[in-house]
Amino acid sequence: MPQSPLPLRPEAETLEASKIVEVWELGFGRDDLIPLWVGEGDLPTPDFICEAATRALKDGKTFYTHKRGLPELRAAIADYTHRLYGARLSDERISVTSAGMNAIQLIMQAIVRSGDEVLALTPVWPNALAAARVNGANVVEVPLRATAEGDFRLDMDVLEAACGNRTRAMFIASPSNPTGWMLEREEQQAILELCRRRGIWLIADEVYHRFVYDRPTAPSFQELIAPEDPVFVVNSFSKAWAMTGWRLGWLVHPPSLRPVIDNLIEFNTSGAPPFLQEGALTAIRDGERFVHEMVERCRHGADVVHQRLAAMPRVTMACPRASFYAFFAVEGVADSLGFAKQILRETGVGLAPGAAFGRGGEGFLRLCFASSTERLSAAMDRLEPALS
Repeated sequence: MPQSPLPLRPEAETLEASKIVEVWELGFGRDDLIPLWVGEGDLPTPDFICEAATRALKDGKTFYTHKRGLPELRAAIADYTHRLYGARLSDERISVTSAGMNAIQLIMQAIVRSGDEVLALTPVWPNALAAARVNGANVVEVPLRATAEGDFRLDMDVLEAACGNRTRAMFIASPSNPTGWMLEREEQQAILELCRRRGIWLIADEVYHRFVYDRPTAPSFQELIAPEDPVFVVNSFSKAWAMTGWRLGWLVHPPSLRPVIDNLIEFNTSGAPPFLQEGALTAIRDGERFVHEMVERCRHGADVVHQRLAAMPRVTMACPRASFYAFFAVEGVADSLGFAKQILRETGVGLAPGAAFGRGGEGFLRLCFASSTERLSAAMDRLEPALS
C-alpha cells in the first residue's frame, strides 16, 4: 500500500512561493515578451571575464580548492574594498560564496536560532527574509515610510522600537532592491551604534553598491566598522559585472568567525568552482571600465523610465537614486500580483508585484531598467495605455 510522505520541517513546508516567480512562469513561451521583472540586465557577461574562466577550465582548474575562495581572489576583493572605501580587510575576514544568496544562508545558519527575531527594513528582496524563516527565525518587518513623491525614508525611532528581547539580527539592503532607497552615512552610524548597544547582528546587503547616480559609490558599513563589530557585509559579482548566472558572491565577517564560516561552506557547497572564481578574479581586477559602462547604461535607463512613467496619470514614482529599479505606485491598484499578471497578459511586459517585497510594497510594481534604451522605450510604449 502507498504510504503518506513523512512530515517535513514546518519552516520548509509552509515557505511561501515567490510572487515574482509566479508572474515569471506565466510569461514562459511568449514570443513578444519584454522581461523586466528580475534583477538582471540584457547584457551577457563580457568576453574578457568569460575567456578567463574558459582558460581556467581548459587548464584543468576543475578540482576542489580553498573553501573560502582562491587566495588570489580574496586578496583582489581586499584591494577592491580598499580602493573604493579606504577600508583594509585582512584575509580572514573575507569568504567567497556560491552567490550572494548563499552568503545570506550561511549567515542565518551561523547566527539564527529557532524563535529568534530578524528585523528587516521593507520593502526588500524577499529571498533574504525566506532564508531567515527557513532557519527558524520570525521575521519582523519594519516598513520604510513612503512619501507623497514616491520616495522612501527611514525612521530610526521606529526601527529602535521594533528591537525586542528576541531580536537576534537586522537585515538592511542599501542601496535597496526594490526601492532604490539608500542609507546615508549618519544613518549607518546610528544603526551601527544601535546594534553594538543592543547586541544585535547587522546583515548589510551591499550588492548594488556601484549603482548610484549622484556619487561614485554608495556609503558602506565597511567604512565604519571595527573588525569584531557584529556586522556581516554581503556582496555579489552578479550585478556590476553582469554575472548573474555565475552564482558567485563574497562575505565580509568578523575574523573570529573564519573557522565557523569555513565549516559552514564545507557542509553546504565545499566551495565555489575554481574556474568560475578565475573569471571573477579577472572581473574585479580588470573590470572597472565595464562597471562604469554598466552604471552609465543604467543611468540612461533610469532617465528613460522615470521620464515616461512619471508622465502617466496613475503613476507615482521618485527619480531613482540607486540600484537599477523603478518602484512605482499605481493609483487604484490594491492587488499588485493580480495587476502584474494582467499587465503581462495585455502588454507582454513582465513586471514584479510590489506585494512580493513585504510590508509597504502592496500597490507598487518593480521594473528593472538595466536594459537598452530601445528595449525600455518599447516597454513604456506598451505600458502607457494600461497606466494612464
